[in-house]
Amino acid sequence: MKFDMGAQALTNLTRQTQAASDDLGSLIRQLIAAAEPLQGNFNGAGRQAFDAFKANADAITAELNGALGAILGGQAGMNTSFAQGDAEMADNASSARSSANFDAARFSGGR
Repeated sequence: MKFDMGAQALTNLTRQTQAASDDLGSLIRQLIAAAEPLQGNFNGAGRQAFDAFKANADAITAELNGALGAILGGQAGMNTSFAQGDAEMADNASSARSSANFDAARFSGGR
């Protein structure tokens, strides 16, 4: 099995996740503003749920941002691990190449 990932894949993923995290709070506020005209059109449990969502929008945003923050931390850790693994693999290959005896592997045509 072959696993091939570009050197910048996790960096790009982290950047995209950070942008999504930044936009999340404003998107929730836009959702509340967009649903505001509907508020007078329903009563009972639906209205209670909407009012609760509206009242807790900041807490919901904070919790979602916290979850995305944890994802960002995991992505940063993976990026560090991959970079260290890549550097270690290059060091091992360089070390193995320097200790190899290429002269012993020469084939001569004379018999």
